Parts: sequence; structure tokens; C-alpha cells
Amino acid sequence: QVRIVESGGGLVQPGGSLRLSCEASGGISGPFAMSWHRQAPGKQREMVASMSLGGREKYAASVEGRFTISRDSIKNTGYLEMNNLKPEDTAVYFCTQSGYWGQGTQVTVSY
Repeated sequence: QVRIVESGGGLVQPGGSLRLSCEASGGISGPFAMSWHRQAPGKQREMVASMSLGGREKYAASVEGRFTISRDSIKNTGYLEMNNLKPEDTAVYFCTQSGYWGQGTQVTVSY
């Protein structure tokens, strides 16, 4: 049974950084397509970054230049490096790998 687990969320001040991880277990191996999404209270879920099987990256305009998506296919783990965080980045962040979703990790940007 495939399981996706996100980690690395927390409380950070504006301008700070966080690195989210997304580890897959239970059957996923080798290169994988992945994406990160977020959902803020009262708002629809939105995709913030994606990486295709071939490694092509895409970012939402709101995070372009601040967020970086990456992966380690040996470890079956994806990452989202988030820099210069803003209060509007506050949300639950979800990862998908090969179509499977994790349970999310909370990111709060506040003083």
C-alpha cells in the first residue's frame, strides 16, 4: 500500500525559510512525477510547484523565484524549499507522488 508522508512544516517569521519533505513508501520506486499543493483556510486548494517525470519544473506565479521543488529518486523523497516566506504562504501543504496524496503539513508564516 502506497503511503505519502509530508514533514517539515511549522511556524516561521516573514522572510524566513522552510524545507518540506515528502517521503513515499509501499511500492513507489525510481523517478517519479510530483507536485506540491496548498490550501489556506476558506480558499481552494492550489498547485504551487510540480516536477514531471523528466524533471521539468513549473511554479505558480505567486511563488516563482522563492520556492524550489526537487526530488531524490533513490530515497523516494521529494522536497519543497521555501524562501522569503510571506504571511500569504500560510496554508496546509500537500504533496503528490505518482498520483498519490499525503495528509498535509501546516505552514504558518507570522510574527
